[in-house]
Amino acid sequence: MYVITGITGKVGGVVARTLLAAGKPVRAVVRDPARRQAWAEQGCDAALADMNDEASLTQAFMGAEAVFVLLPPHFDPTPGFTETRRIVAALHGALAAARPARVVCISTVGAQAIQPNLLSQLGLLEQGLGELPMPITFLRPAWFMENAAWDVAPARASGIIPSFLQPLDRTIPMVATADVGRTAAGLLQESWDSHRVVELEGPARYSPNDIAAGLARLLRTDVRAEAVPRETWQASFSAQGMKNPEPRMRMLDGFNEGWLDFEHTPRKGAVELDTVLRALV
Repeated sequence: MYVITGITGKVGGVVARTLLAAGKPVRAVVRDPARRQAWAEQGCDAALADMNDEASLTQAFMGAEAVFVLLPPHFDPTPGFTETRRIVAALHGALAAARPARVVCISTVGAQAIQPNLLSQLGLLEQGLGELPMPITFLRPAWFMENAAWDVAPARASGIIPSFLQPLDRTIPMVATADVGRTAAGLLQESWDSHRVVELEGPARYSPNDIAAGLARLLRTDVRAEAVPRETWQASFSAQGMKNPEPRMRMLDGFNEGWLDFEHTPRKGAVELDTVLRALV
């Protein structure tokens, strides 16, 4: 049995559908009973569990050949990442009790960075589960291409996409969620010993200018990227309702300054940026 958390998201959904297409038994871990029924109709066993609840997670993981772990996103975490620490503790206890044969966890590019930032949550995940005895793969994907979803509306409305990634011509590693999900599904079916890190990016690296050019082609209009001044970030994020914008700001600094990057040589995905932009548009 392959147990999938985060199955209602883009990555988790791809993992589940890839395994189902390969004829593998899949158990969907969901919080919402309505979504439990939807995945059952697709051929999954389904378990109700909350990522904060060790007991329900333990029950969901029992009998698993492999478990796929994906943390719920916290874009505005409390200082010290208390939400993430609580979930990691629940996952640790549940995996220790259920003892699946292997585990694949979604981490992130730059999880090894010592500078505190929003992605430090995934570093905590690696540290917290790193004490477990079963084989674990930490899959560290690049910046998601699907983050460009935020750029479609301003590109249509004004022909300008505000960019926090800077300078505008600097390329960074990006990857499509489809590549992440398919890679994770493949890893779940592998055999390995101990703990390992697998890093993943797309077939090429892209810049904010590349995103603007891609949207211009698809929308058939002029589109350009415009850098959002660093000194305005805190006010801008606070206006969006964020209570603790510092981790998000430091994450962006990490990409812009280059200290959020791969630790090893990454694998390459196949999905191009234009393919993702076309779907977003």
